[in-house]
Amino acid sequence: MRVLVTGGAGFIGSHIVAALAARGHEPVVLDALLPTAHAVPPARPPFGTAEWITEDVRNPEAVARALRGVHVVCHQAAMVGLGKDIADTPAYVGCNDLGTAHLLAAMAGAGVQDLVLAGSMVVYGEGRYDCPRHGRVTPGPRAVADLDAGRFEPRCPRCGADLVPGLVDEDAPLDPRNVYAATKLAQEHLAASWARATGGRAVALRYHNVYGPGMPRDTPYAGVASFFRSALARGRAPQVFEDGAQRRDFVHVRDVAEANVLALESVRDRPDGALRAYNTGSDTPHTIADLATALATAHGGPAPEITGAYRLGDVRHITATSGRLRAELGWRPEVGFAEGVAEFAHAVQREGVPAAAAP
Repeated sequence: MRVLVTGGAGFIGSHIVAALAARGHEPVVLDALLPTAHAVPPARPPFGTAEWITEDVRNPEAVARALRGVHVVCHQAAMVGLGKDIADTPAYVGCNDLGTAHLLAAMAGAGVQDLVLAGSMVVYGEGRYDCPRHGRVTPGPRAVADLDAGRFEPRCPRCGADLVPGLVDEDAPLDPRNVYAATKLAQEHLAASWARATGGRAVALRYHNVYGPGMPRDTPYAGVASFFRSALARGRAPQVFEDGAQRRDFVHVRDVAEANVLALESVRDRPDGALRAYNTGSDTPHTIADLATALATAHGGPAPEITGAYRLGDVRHITATSGRLRAELGWRPEVGFAEGVAEFAHAVQREGVPAAAAP
């Protein structure tokens, strides 16, 4: 099967390309090598004989050429992370939403009907919460005054009681709370519209906190695992925001790559004209402090520092159940938290990306 992997030179994309090649498929890499992801562009693909096309997904002619002979598209190209501030908005919308629009239009023109999209858990906003008195509730955005005062936990919007966090499923309300999250939800809506209009088939894998070898270092365009590992590489203590009790689901990049391969191999069996979303996580929540402590211990570096600082675009708790992905595609994560973090503590990272870099 010939598979176009957009963003195939990136952190997750390169692992997907390697997994596809190992399974006997023919990956084609389309990657613009933007400075937000590649401070030092690779001279050649680090994964076997994959075809490499250095072009932007926003270039319609380049995408049309890349789609020749392709059976299915794996769309990983995106700007990720919270970035620096609201000034990044045009870059996020341009890369993520305009780029997806160009890709989908080219797929329609080429008659390519199968798509696997890199989604994200950020589309949910806050995760699931239950109030002892009122049951399932949806807290609103956290107030700056509460965050400044160190009151990080959301409370019941009806009675103010402490809430119990739980696991979200794919039918949970979608409530993106930062620019990156808004663009990831827009990507899903665009893909669903494309599927309805063309009779195509689409799968969105809503990644949780992906970590592992090949993460970029020293960049605002990455996840918390990269921030902590970058600090340790410089001999500094990981800086943990809030009180460190934020719950996340950390899933290893090789497991995410396997989920993509399974989705790519089965997307043609999905109903025509529809998008199906799957949470992609370990189903085993850990706190941010858990991750920082485990990484620091395995690396032999300074212990984490709990700073009490916060980022307004962050949510408090977001963990998922990946039961749908397990039941329908037979996926099982193979890399446990302790094993994966111990490996990542000494794994090679990509070169640092200048904070001022933007596409």
